[in-house]
This record gives sequence, C-alpha cells and structure tokens, in this order.
Amino acid sequence: MRRIAMFVAASTMTLSLAGCGVLNATGSSTSASPTKGNDITVGVLMPDKINTRYSNFDYPIMQSKIAELTNKQGKVDYQNAASSASTQATQMQKMIDDKIDVIILDAVDAHAIAGTVKKAKAAGIPVIAYDRLAEGPIDAYVSFDNELVGEVQARTLLEALGSNVDTSDKVVMINGSPTDPNAKQFKTGALSELSGKVTTANLSYDTKDWNPDIAEQEVTKAIGAIGKDNIAAVYSANDAMAGGVVKALKAAGVTTMPPITGQDADLDAIQRILAGEQYMTVYKPYPDEAEAAAQMAVYKVQGKDIQFDALTQDTVDSPTNKNIPSQLVQVSAVTKSKIKDTVVADGIYKISQICTAAYKTACAEAGLK
Repeated sequence: MRRIAMFVAASTMTLSLAGCGVLNATGSSTSASPTKGNDITVGVLMPDKINTRYSNFDYPIMQSKIAELTNKQGKVDYQNAASSASTQATQMQKMIDDKIDVIILDAVDAHAIAGTVKKAKAAGIPVIAYDRLAEGPIDAYVSFDNELVGEVQARTLLEALGSNVDTSDKVVMINGSPTDPNAKQFKTGALSELSGKVTTANLSYDTKDWNPDIAEQEVTKAIGAIGKDNIAAVYSANDAMAGGVVKALKAAGVTTMPPITGQDADLDAIQRILAGEQYMTVYKPYPDEAEAAAQMAVYKVQGKDIQFDALTQDTVDSPTNKNIPSQLVQVSAVTKSKIKDTVVADGIYKISQICTAAYKTACAEAGLK
C-alpha cells in the first residue's frame, strides 16, 4: 500500500463528486455549487488515548484549520474511542444518524470499521481516512509513508550499532497492533533494512493496542529467553511502547540502555533521548498531516474539486478499494543532535517544556538553551 502514483495532473484526477449524493460541483472552485457552505460540522474520530498526540496535536490543529477555512462557522464533533473498535463504530454511527457533513476517521481496527464506512457512504457522508488506511469506500486518505517510517527507524538503529554489526547481534522487535494496517507497514519497512544484518527471529512481537504495558511484558519475555546482556538493540514501533521497553530493561538491571527506537516524537521520548534512554524517534509533522485532513474534509463537502485534487496527488490501495486519492507526508529521524532542528524549530515543543529540572544538564550538553 505504498505510494504508487505521484504528481498526476489534476485533470486526470478530478473526482466525480456529484455522484456521491452530497455535492453538485462543476469541477471549478469558482463555479462549484456545493450544497454546503461554511456552516458545516466535521466529525473527528481518533483511536486511542495512549498516544498523547491525538489530543495534544492532531485534534487541536484540525479544529483551528477548520475554523480558519469556514470563517469560524464550522463546528467539530471530536470523539476518541479509547482503543475500542466497538466504541468507535458506535461513535461513527451516531455521527451518521446526526447527519454530520463529513468525517475524519483514524480507525482503531481498519477492517472492522469497513461496514460503518459503507453506511456513511450510503448516507452521502464523505469519509477521510486519517493516519491509518481504513477499509471500505473512503473518499481520501492522508498519512505518512509508513514503510519509509520503518526503514528510517531501522537504518538509524543500525547506525547506532556501528560498522561491526552482524547477524550475531540480537534485536528485539516490538511492533504495533495487528489490527492497525500501519503497524504491518512499519514492520515491513524495518525488516527490509534489518533482515540479513541482525537476528530478529523469535524476538518479534505484535503488540495488542500498542499497549506499553504489553510491550514491557514482551521485552521481559525476550530477556528471559536470551538474557539482558544479549539484547543489542530494541526496535520499538512507537514512543509509548518504547517507554515500556525502558521499564522492562531497568527492571532487569540494565543501566546503560541499548539503542531503542520510537515514533511520534512524544515529549517523554524527547526527554528519554536527551537522557540516553532512547536512541531515536521519528518526527512526523502533525501540523502538515492534520491541516491536510481538515482541508480535504472542508473542500470535499463544499465541492471545491481543484483544491481537493491538489491535496491528493498520491494514490494508495486498501484491501477493499483501489486508487484512493491520498497525500503522504514526509518524516525525519530525531536523535539527540536533531531535536533543536525538528520539534523545537517547528514549534512542537518549547525548550522550556523539554528542559525541565531533571534534564537541564542533558539539555545544555545538547545545545538546547
């Protein structure tokens, strides 16, 4: 499901928006006759509360952008499913029953939600898949190049292990949830770099709900199998689980952490990187992703074809649908030396947020002043 088309001419990508039962568009942003103006309601469905990014970044950024695009007339109905696929289906069904105008969906279970996506389509409600590629007839998708995320994590991990790395080095893999299609792509990307260079056999775990407590248990199991001193590195698919990894290693008596990866640039992870407890994280520019989703949602429901097409010049395939209009946002690796140029430069965190009392010395050493 990686990017298979880029920079396709807008004339070849114009969508048949009138056929969805929501819009009466002519294909021109100036001549479109949408059934909706600025007084719209956008449903935002997020998957869990474990990852702080959803409430701290994604939702507030979307809310602000929707207000900007609708002259402050647009409303947002925000719901978080707290890792429950059934809860999310209920939340989405209520939005359909309430005749909400458009839905931005970050699925707990991409497969399980397909039936509810079909119901939204039947009700004439566009669905923008966000971050995770939901199955069913979604109208567009915005995320990151997920295999590239895994590749970046693994390459940085190999760099940390140095030039003498070989297949005798054992790397524990703490992968994401099996119900999240992104997790499979992260894992595929990581293995494309790790395979044949280190040993991951019998040391790879798919972690239910991306749960840090389960990740901690998995690392404890790996320590019991091969011993704490034989773990050369830990591939953790995200930062929340990396926290569980560190807990397990500390509980086993490890004082100098092996290289540990992450993703999402959580504040705790940035501080762990400064303290030498985590080697890297992947910074995904949430403002770009969240603003793109907000724009897609507003333009879609207002019938602004040209603006919508300009945002969706990639295409991806899901197990149920082909050639889904998409935008794939680029990512970057964050190690200690890159903190200032990424999350600080982009205004994700202030230095005062990162450099609390416990991290003052580490911040000074890293040039964060």
